[in-house]
Amino acid sequence: MMSDLLLIIALIVVAAFFWQLRQMAELSRIFAEKECCRQKVQLLAIAMETARPSLGGTTGICWKAKYLFEFSTDGINQYRGHIWMLGKKIQKIEWPIFPEPEWQEAPMAKGKFGGCGSQSSCSSGKCH
Repeated sequence: MMSDLLLIIALIVVAAFFWQLRQMAELSRIFAEKECCRQKVQLLAIAMETARPSLGGTTGICWKAKYLFEFSTDGINQYRGHIWMLGKKIQKIEWPIFPEPEWQEAPMAKGKFGGCGSQSSCSSGKCH
């Protein structure tokens, strides 16, 4: 009887910690999306790198987690950053050095090789 009660309590604790990890993963994804939007880069992926139980001041027992996120400035090159969390709070975000995003200011294709180019040079009528 007592062992059944301990087993049920242990399952509840494991489920609560799993639930907290899932909440942290969702919060880190939302935070990474907002930060990438603010930096004008494209978020490619986010994954948990490490997680361990921690005793935090006002938070009590919680998870200390490190997330890896990948982003791109031009759609070709990938860069990696990290997000550290304690419980549901963001502790720190680390960005690598990356070039200024240029994809928004990139010139439009003129169609010199296989494209249509401008409307005046389009002889097929299928371009625009």
